[in-house]
Amino acid sequence: MIETPKNLTRNILLGMFLGFLVGSFLYYSNFIPDNLLNFIKIYVFNLGSGIFINLLKLLIVPLVFFSLVSGISSLTSMKSLGNITIKTIVLYLSTTAIAVSLSLLIGSVFKPGAGYSSEVAPPEKLPQGQGIYETILDIFPSNIIDAMAQNQMLAVVFFSILFGLALNKTNHLTNNFSESFEKLNTVFMQLVIMVISFAPIGVFCLIGKFVITDGLDIFQEAFKYVILLIIALLIHVIFTYSLILKIFTNLSLLTFYKKMKDVAIFAFSTSSSAATIPVTLKTVQDDLGVNKNVSSFVIPVGATINMDGTAIMQGMATVFIAQMSGIDLTLFQYIQVVILAVVTSIGTAAVPSAGTITLVIILQQFGLPLEAIGIILAVDRILDMLRTSVNVTGDAAVACIVAHSEGLIDKNLFNK
Repeated sequence: MIETPKNLTRNILLGMFLGFLVGSFLYYSNFIPDNLLNFIKIYVFNLGSGIFINLLKLLIVPLVFFSLVSGISSLTSMKSLGNITIKTIVLYLSTTAIAVSLSLLIGSVFKPGAGYSSEVAPPEKLPQGQGIYETILDIFPSNIIDAMAQNQMLAVVFFSILFGLALNKTNHLTNNFSESFEKLNTVFMQLVIMVISFAPIGVFCLIGKFVITDGLDIFQEAFKYVILLIIALLIHVIFTYSLILKIFTNLSLLTFYKKMKDVAIFAFSTSSSAATIPVTLKTVQDDLGVNKNVSSFVIPVGATINMDGTAIMQGMATVFIAQMSGIDLTLFQYIQVVILAVVTSIGTAAVPSAGTITLVIILQQFGLPLEAIGIILAVDRILDMLRTSVNVTGDAAVACIVAHSEGLIDKNLFNK
């Protein structure tokens, strides 16, 4: 097994703390010349964080491709792949439905939009996303090189499955060519470790970039909405995932969350499930003991369609805006919000700012004011980081459940 750098968690947390500290000092100090401040912002925080994110994204496609191809080419039963696919999609959509239902319940009880008033300006331009039709069509790429270049993960997963199946059927004709993919997968896992070694510096730059740009006053806008959303995210990640893990696997919850802390910190700092794929795959395979046949499929798909954190935001934001506008949503409308959030979690999977796009769809459905999205965007930066941590934790939980159901999890490695 490839070893992770020692004291990684401590060093990442230290980098995060220093990022907040240095970023806050630079943001609130009045004696630093603007030229020096801009230089530090651009050539330290922006450049450092950009390099770190690019290095993570550099590994996504080859790591997913080689991991999935090597896993499928070694399968002895194609029925197993079908079972993994069905269980994965059902679990992801189910947890998304639970997530949005939870946020609607909390929002309707504690009423974050009651008596709220704000002068936050609406966004100049609302984001436009693609529909479910286009997303489904994109799963079947006409040019796989272009799909890889665009990081279209569902297309990459689909092609990898096809290639793995073809390799599986021709392995006896190619002198066990699949072994080469196994070795390449090992090489890319080592590359992940090399990139992870720079994580404390990368996290320092990412957090510093956020703080030096927006300061720490973000919670002043829509304070009750922010607090209730954070509570909903914590309840979902702690109780919902714990419940399904206990019901379907009976694995140690403490061990699961302890081993996922590095991934959650990575996701928080990057605000991107896709950029966290290399770290999530490494942790799920080497620390949680999930067989690569499962992890190499479940994790990339989860990074694309698992929108639990975003679903919680959509539910809470819908209730918040409705209450702020003096509109009472009916039980049937609440059910419609749940259905819309689940369906659009697939329809906008590959689109940046997917949460805002799907929120536009939901608000339009119920005639709620779109300009209120400006209030949501004003406080969304830090919340997006938290949502991503929730999403990757859900990806790992589903991977453990699917692997356990297929007898493809190493419990000794999990408990180590």
